Amino acid sequence: MTGEIWVLGASGRIGRAVAARLRANDANVVLVGRNPDALPGKAVVIADGAGQMAARIAERRPAVVVNTMGGYAGTAVPLARACLPAGHYLDLAADLTAIPALLALHDEAAAAGRTLITGAGFGVLAGEAVVVELCRDRPRPARVRVDALSSVALEAGSMGEAFAASIVDVITTGGRQYRNGMLVKAALGGDVRTHALPDGQTVRSASAPSGELVAAQRASGAPDVTVTTALAPTAPGARLALPALAALLSVPAVRRFAVRRLARVTMKATPRPRTHSWGHAVVTWPDGSSREGWLRTGDGMDFTADVATETALRLARGEAPPGAYTPAQAFGTDLATAAGAVLLT
Repeated sequence: MTGEIWVLGASGRIGRAVAARLRANDANVVLVGRNPDALPGKAVVIADGAGQMAARIAERRPAVVVNTMGGYAGTAVPLARACLPAGHYLDLAADLTAIPALLALHDEAAAAGRTLITGAGFGVLAGEAVVVELCRDRPRPARVRVDALSSVALEAGSMGEAFAASIVDVITTGGRQYRNGMLVKAALGGDVRTHALPDGQTVRSASAPSGELVAAQRASGAPDVTVTTALAPTAPGARLALPALAALLSVPAVRRFAVRRLARVTMKATPRPRTHSWGHAVVTWPDGSSREGWLRTGDGMDFTADVATETALRLARGEAPPGAYTPAQAFGTDLATAAGAVLLT
């Protein structure tokens, strides 16, 4: 092992932020990407795509790999396997394809004595941490509801292919929920809710396919789990159009065209719409009793960068059990508070 922490996708917003935070903690950071002009600094590895990156990882054996490049359904497993048996791995996945696939590598990682963490950002940890806290020292609940209510400032620039692909994949996957322990279909944009936030502001959310479902179900053991997000469409017109749009985008050629066009869309710099980002959960037990809790943080993207940084540093120090985990499963709720969040339960 080299002692290096590699940041993949280091030219993107989260990659840049994680690299800067790691350097501020005196970590031995190596930036990895396809464009040397977008990777400032001397410690740089040039690799075009996940295949080349996996080969470089296997050759150089970094201590920790931080995958911020997106497209986790295709990149997470090969990059994580490239880390074994020498190094640890973490990513920011929040989808229902990448997260289960990475968690399925638990036995491989445990046998190698290494740790793989998926969902190391706001999308998974904000809800998972609240569920863990509410279920502490309690029997298995009957139902869990999680609401991911992020507030994010947008940077000026193009949307980018990774973000565009994630939008298309959410639409084509459709909604999901756990019923009787099974992951089943639900209406994308259904279960619309208006939340009165603890700081006096309000936000609407709706159901979407999200990695929070897997994390909340694993954290609680509840047979019934639902998740809503503030990123899902809540306007009636948009929700009505979703089934037809999903069918159209399921055609491979149409999907490729849509991703290319969306990736070129230019976004204006926009301040975050609300003061705080919130994770919210309601846990209900078979006897009808329930508990509610909140996690408060600032900009959701900044929190994601803080979580990824703290996770990488802990992995480098060997503070996680061997295997494959979601963030709070590996480190408990302390990870969220160390990244600057406040739990209100």
